[in-house]
Amino acid sequence: MIARYWSARTSREKAPHYAHHLENAVFAELRKLDGFRNAMLLQRDIDDGVEVVVISFWESLESIRSFAGEPLDRAVVADLAVALLDDFDRQVRHYEIVRTFAG
Repeated sequence: MIARYWSARTSREKAPHYAHHLENAVFAELRKLDGFRNAMLLQRDIDDGVEVVVISFWESLESIRSFAGEPLDRAVVADLAVALLDDFDRQVRHYEIVRTFAG
């Protein structure tokens, strides 16, 4: 399994709108793709707004390729999301999930 990690910065006012867009537009589309397993949105307050982190979980790099295309580490950010963000990573990072632990 592969985790795809991406982060961005937004204002406190726009953060709920970004979360709504992510859940209702992005995650809704991802659920239709073979190999997509799950995703999460993390956020934390920072001095000048909110940092958001999106981690999506995929069966393989090939399944990510069906979503992201080439180059594989290019961030896929819709125009609506760009309007809601102050800054964002242009590249993503991929991590192989080696082991998970439950409490």
